[in-house]
Amino acid sequence: MPFDDSTVHVIDDDEAARHSLAFLLRSARIFVKTYDSAAAFLNIASDVKTGCIITDVRMPEISGIDLLKRLKELKIGVPVIIITGHGDVPLAVEAMKFGAVDFLEKPFDDEVMLTVVRAALNKQDGDSKRQAERAEIESRLAALSNRERDVLNGLVAGHANKQIAYDLGISPRTVEIYRANLMTKMQAASLSDLVRMALITGILESGSDAGGPQAP
Repeated sequence: MPFDDSTVHVIDDDEAARHSLAFLLRSARIFVKTYDSAAAFLNIASDVKTGCIITDVRMPEISGIDLLKRLKELKIGVPVIIITGHGDVPLAVEAMKFGAVDFLEKPFDDEVMLTVVRAALNKQDGDSKRQAERAEIESRLAALSNRERDVLNGLVAGHANKQIAYDLGISPRTVEIYRANLMTKMQAASLSDLVRMALITGILESGSDAGGPQAP
């Protein structure tokens, strides 16, 4: 079954370390699930869509690095925090290359750990909201007719109505009608709102050399 949005999954083969970290997180009113191995976590990994993972980098059979690789293969994008022992910083750097969001050396400061965990949870929440927004915008785009999409492309490229009309071989008045229709379908309050949506979905690349939107 799916876990709570703020669930922190703690993976460590060291029982004392695992229980100590779980106690710290629960004291901060953070929901925790613990696992004594990466294999135990991978048994339920497909149900993990949100929250974050804290894992020791050195574990028997499946290491923290191996776990990161498996999560990538399974397309599980939950933030991962790596815990390392003294002298394991090179391993932590390798873990960051495989997608870990942060690492802490043992013994870590409790407040630092809580700060890192909350940042990871907030990142996951923000990513989820952005994904939901993008999916909603893409569904609106799919409802546009081919001609409305042509007008949209012209608008986000910074072209005036007359230029779009010339490029498409239609009248400026017809462009105005298409423009009004697509603004309604896209639920855009303004041209700048439309451009923001185009940036989110990748229609308009950030930093492109196209001119800014011009008034018709």
